[in-house]
Amino acid sequence: MIRISQLRLPMNHGETEIQNKAAKILRIPVEEVDELQIVRQSLDARRKSDIFYTYTVDVRTKREAQTARRAKSTQVSLIREESYRFPEPGEKVLEGPPVIVGSGPAGLFCGLMLAKAGYCPLILERGEDVDSRKGKVEAFWAGGVLDPESNVQFGEGGAGTFSDGKLNTLVKDPAMRNREVLRLLTEYGADKEILYVQKPHIGTDVLSQVVKRIRLDILKMGGQVRFGAHVTDLVIRENRITGVELESGERIRAQAVVLAVGHSARDTFSMLWDRQIPMAAKSFAVGLRIQHPQEMINVSQYGEENARLLGPASYKAAWQSSEGRGVYTFCMCPGGYVVNASSETGRLAVNGMSNHDRGGENANSAVIVTVTPEDFPGDSPLSGVEFQRRLEAQAYRLGDGAVPVQLYGDFKADVCSGGFGGVIPQMKGRYGFANLRRLLPESLHGPLAEGIDQFEHRIRGFARPDSILAGVESRTSSPVRIHRDESLQSQVRGLYPCGEGAGYAGGITSAAMDGLRVAEEIARTYRAMR
Repeated sequence: MIRISQLRLPMNHGETEIQNKAAKILRIPVEEVDELQIVRQSLDARRKSDIFYTYTVDVRTKREAQTARRAKSTQVSLIREESYRFPEPGEKVLEGPPVIVGSGPAGLFCGLMLAKAGYCPLILERGEDVDSRKGKVEAFWAGGVLDPESNVQFGEGGAGTFSDGKLNTLVKDPAMRNREVLRLLTEYGADKEILYVQKPHIGTDVLSQVVKRIRLDILKMGGQVRFGAHVTDLVIRENRITGVELESGERIRAQAVVLAVGHSARDTFSMLWDRQIPMAAKSFAVGLRIQHPQEMINVSQYGEENARLLGPASYKAAWQSSEGRGVYTFCMCPGGYVVNASSETGRLAVNGMSNHDRGGENANSAVIVTVTPEDFPGDSPLSGVEFQRRLEAQAYRLGDGAVPVQLYGDFKADVCSGGFGGVIPQMKGRYGFANLRRLLPESLHGPLAEGIDQFEHRIRGFARPDSILAGVESRTSSPVRIHRDESLQSQVRGLYPCGEGAGYAGGITSAAMDGLRVAEEIARTYRAMR
């Protein structure tokens, strides 16, 4: 296979131009290109007067070694095709199916790989199937009562189901797990462009259907998925897992239990601590959501002439504050909505969400500030959880149960807003004006405002006074890390902490990749059941 890097084409190029340019670089007639596959596509918009796409492509031709030598270009190299490989099964007998707690990306992909290999996993999900869950969430957003077991955080697909569905990750991937996750997503209905675009995303509307198709395939392959199955205890004997207990009192025997509970399973973290499962508090970040007109972001990123041609623009910004705290944008949602993402009665958290077309009027992102265990001291590894809860309880009080919002100019002036300016809110769930300076700790106000003002230098209009803030963004990542060893097991043997909730991932893709890793470890140890 021949790989061509840094293949540059103008912004408005057509599909045939990629193949023509590849043939030109290889110095062969285009008819000799037997196959061309896009590996990576990125948009370079640093110079608004010269925006272009850069590609990495793999090309098949006859006499590839000879063709690559003749090209005499640093852009051209010969590569060996590599693909993801699931391990051969181990020798131990697995008595009963592996049990997976949680059906977010980590649990779902762990279950899918084990089902494909014949292990017939049992997935236990405290929330509802994705269709029922969507109904509950939409009813809550319309002013209904929060269901603590079925909401934006809990249910089939996990918290990622109600998000922008971003699929980029910084995890190194020599085992090709990232590629396999993306390939599987396309197999179950995602657009094939996620395999190569620089910033792939699915969108809430598509992702909800993808996770449903994965679940149905797991069932076809002999797996089981039980909804409304809230695991409230572990059964441990002689430092080895022997089963789990549900809220109903039912006990399920298991030699291998995968904990893929997500970053919001606070009651589960408490149970694990009571069971003396080793864990520790970890750093995370908290802050506010900010909304701007999407058109403003497009013009700032692409320029006036190109804004309508390139679709909704995204951004990413970071700043080290004068106080030494990291301030950065997180989970940016082009053409999206700020949503009430609460999961506990009397507490309120927000998140961002986009559909596949990113067709909403506003862009939103979290602007967050790093916090460490020094900000929430305590002897318990759950001190970060309690820090989150205090912020969410205050957000609930400030908004009287609705999402508290404030214009950025009023946030800086420390006054409650009385009306909106040129930015019209795009929200899912009730909202009302409040002074968000009463929400975050005083130590975070300065860094947050400093970061927003600095981002103005990169994105014109970012610090506009009528941009809309909403709080609180508190679920950026898990506040705990559940310890595991090189075999991915806890000190309690047979217990596999997995994914974002366990502290080993930071988004949909990395969580799914961790699910693959855990499935591989189980397979290396045990024989398949069939």
